[in-house]
Amino acid sequence: MTETMFSASWFFALGSILLLDLLLSGDNAIIIALACKNLPAEQRKKAVFLGCAGAIILRVLLTLVATKLLEIPYLQFIGGVALLFIAIKLLKPEEEDLSNIESSGKLWAAIKTILAADFIMSLDNVLSLAAVAQTVPEGKYLLILLGLLVSIPLVVWGAQLLLKLIQRFPAIIYVGAAILGYAAAEMMVADHALGIYMESFELVLRFGLPLLIVAIGLWMKKKAETAN
Repeated sequence: MTETMFSASWFFALGSILLLDLLLSGDNAIIIALACKNLPAEQRKKAVFLGCAGAIILRVLLTLVATKLLEIPYLQFIGGVALLFIAIKLLKPEEEDLSNIESSGKLWAAIKTILAADFIMSLDNVLSLAAVAQTVPEGKYLLILLGLLVSIPLVVWGAQLLLKLIQRFPAIIYVGAAILGYAAAEMMVADHALGIYMESFELVLRFGLPLLIVAIGLWMKKKAETAN
């Protein structure tokens, strides 16, 4: 069993999972950074770590049922639509009346947003991880565990780096939102029930939705500036 578990195919699968984690963790880091951008500086790290901890627990649970989840018709499409609304919400400028809300309330609101978005976006991520793990006869759960453990520093480090970049270059917020729009389009097109009807509009969705989200974000910003 030991020889089978640590065979060349097992290490190849491990390498594939680590590569997938590196590629797929970017979206999650973007969600966390955008959700925390309006928090007081002293609470940003707390939100990042608590949000990541909750997201990892969700990902462990989702990995156990990932295949069944993505077989449910309309689930990915609904998730894509929900992700669009979350992306738009994250672009919404912080309004004046929010200054009266206690910072702890803002902290938990940010964490709830992180968990909701991560739940939606992790459907594809955990399916990829679970699928690669199925390629080896032994040690599947060890592969999954290692993949999840590696994703923690990637997401935490990535989110904190993005927060620093957003503070210096606020326009990055719109780049992140556009990426979330692209991820939403990918989920809609991949849906088992409705994806087949969207094949003709695949390119329109993949490029149109990111542009639509950025346009809505700029409109909300202009509206907020005019109101002030």
